[in-house]
Amino acid sequence: MKSVSVKNLTKYFRVHQKEAGVAGSLKSLFHRKYYDSKAVDNISFEIDEGELIGFIGPNGAGKTTTLKCLSGLLHPTSGEVSVLGFKPFDRKNEFLRKISLVMGQKNQLWWDLPPMESFLLNKEIYQVSDRNFKKNIEELVTLLDVKDVLNIQVRRLSLGQRMKCELIAALIHSPHVLFLDEPTIGLDVVMQKNLRSFIKEYNKRFNATIILTSHYMGDVEELCSRVMIIDHGKIIYDGSLEQIIKKYAKNKLLTVIFSKAVEKEKLQQFGQIKEYDNLKVRIAVAKESSNKVASKILNDFPVEDINIEDPEIETIVRFIFKSKKV
Repeated sequence: MKSVSVKNLTKYFRVHQKEAGVAGSLKSLFHRKYYDSKAVDNISFEIDEGELIGFIGPNGAGKTTTLKCLSGLLHPTSGEVSVLGFKPFDRKNEFLRKISLVMGQKNQLWWDLPPMESFLLNKEIYQVSDRNFKKNIEELVTLLDVKDVLNIQVRRLSLGQRMKCELIAALIHSPHVLFLDEPTIGLDVVMQKNLRSFIKEYNKRFNATIILTSHYMGDVEELCSRVMIIDHGKIIYDGSLEQIIKKYAKNKLLTVIFSKAVEKEKLQQFGQIKEYDNLKVRIAVAKESSNKVASKILNDFPVEDINIEDPEIETIVRFIFKSKKV
């Protein structure tokens, strides 16, 4: 079953151009210049029920605009969008009860009230029964470990605590489709890991369809088997994360730990040295020769441990944006 279906989605914004200074301001009163900014440019894709998709791209690529079109906040310039069988921009109550949009840089909690007050308000907005509200709150609070902060003013909570409570507010009505726009932005490494674990558990437990945008490749690597890469409003890749690593990982990274110090000059023959000290080195070598190089290092040097791995996904995605070839 398809949760999301998008055909030739296009969203343009009409942008006013104004020359600098007072003269430019006066001139714009009588002769305004406009141009069309293509935020999303004729994209198409489908997402099955229960999929957890990574939607990645640089700033201004069209990620957030796409999510806003899917959630009904923006009306497309052209194209067809279907989410759970609904046209999102009709904003029907039945549709809104089945989706949720969480934006890492936007707050929905009341700043001067404890989180529980916002949860109760959302309960009434989404018409959640007392029984389901109690059950959902208990599950979400336990999963996110925020029991101790529910009755503290939101303004007094840490960023991590607020983000957890934002998620609870968005999930009280048990949405079938969840749009997460930079949910881990600004969080420390530990809190990012905790939120990733929660997202993975929610997807598994409720078979929810989740589209995740993030600049942190750790989010995508840990959560998503399928990724869509968007740049300048166009999808330039849609497929498995594993496949894109295989296709674009031209090198392997060898991490070698020595039992005795080894001079750097003796290791340069094997590839590009990324990191070095007397007892540890990281070398980028051609993928097809990585096993042969590892074998030679094992034979020629006092090796205590050796590891062969693919390059970081950030490096691969950066290459794709640069080359625009997928």
